[in-house]
Amino acid sequence: MKRLITGGSGLVGSTINAEIKLGSSDGDLRNWTEVQKVFEKHKPTHVIHAAARVGGVGGNMKAKGEFFYDNIMINTHVLEACRLYNVKKVVSFLSTCIFPDDIKYPLTEKKVHLGAPHWSNYGYAYSKRMLDVQTEVYRDQYNVDFVSVIPTNIYGPNDNFNIDNGHVIPSLIHKCYLAKLNNTDFEVWGSGKPLREFIYSKDIGELTNWALENYNESEPIIFSTSEEISIKDLVGLIVDSIGFTGKVVFNTTKPEGQFRKPADNSKLKSYLPDFKFTPIEEGIKETVKWFVLNYKNCRK
Repeated sequence: MKRLITGGSGLVGSTINAEIKLGSSDGDLRNWTEVQKVFEKHKPTHVIHAAARVGGVGGNMKAKGEFFYDNIMINTHVLEACRLYNVKKVVSFLSTCIFPDDIKYPLTEKKVHLGAPHWSNYGYAYSKRMLDVQTEVYRDQYNVDFVSVIPTNIYGPNDNFNIDNGHVIPSLIHKCYLAKLNNTDFEVWGSGKPLREFIYSKDIGELTNWALENYNESEPIIFSTSEEISIKDLVGLIVDSIGFTGKVVFNTTKPEGQFRKPADNSKLKSYLPDFKFTPIEEGIKETVKWFVLNYKNCRK
């Protein structure tokens, strides 16, 4: 087995054992010629496709078209290269944002295409949804073992901690860190009331390795703890871990995305009934510790 992971230097890639870890410096996955050169050079037998252009609510709202185009190009090129170079198994990463905005909860694997996604990340969500479609039609026409997984919000070391373009946990950690450093208020977008499910990157690494060897269904599988936490309580964990003693301000004039999107992990549990997820309190402490130690060189 010769494993290649796209996005290998990022949040997910850092937790997965792979012989080839592709980062942005190894080639532009939006460029078909560069993608072909990568596959010709490495000739992987198994691929984990985790690369994507990602961002928070603000970034997604500002650049819907760019998010759609970049991710469509990345996904199309990677899966087509996997087909042409006879890759034996592909595991592609989707996102819970692909689910319809107006849908009955909890989210399940069968509800992906039952309506339009939330307006706040429309471009990114549809690009990820099309990755699910491409996986399905390639399986149907070419008889390839391509599968996809749907993680809830992943967090952990090696994430992108950019305040404007990072996901909720890394951007909040960075903002809180700067508020402590500069003795200013810690501003949080929205009311703090929305609920989210988070999963630690180490757990995702273990589940992905399992999927690479054991999951073969055409339908995606949700990777979720099925445990929700409010943004307000999440902020409390971050504040405690960083040791911030200043004022936390919830700016209700700012957008905060969907109120909640709970996911059902019954399918995952049917395969792995004894899997132990990392408690979010422990995961936040470890992530903050890593961020502080690596502040100068981490993505931010």
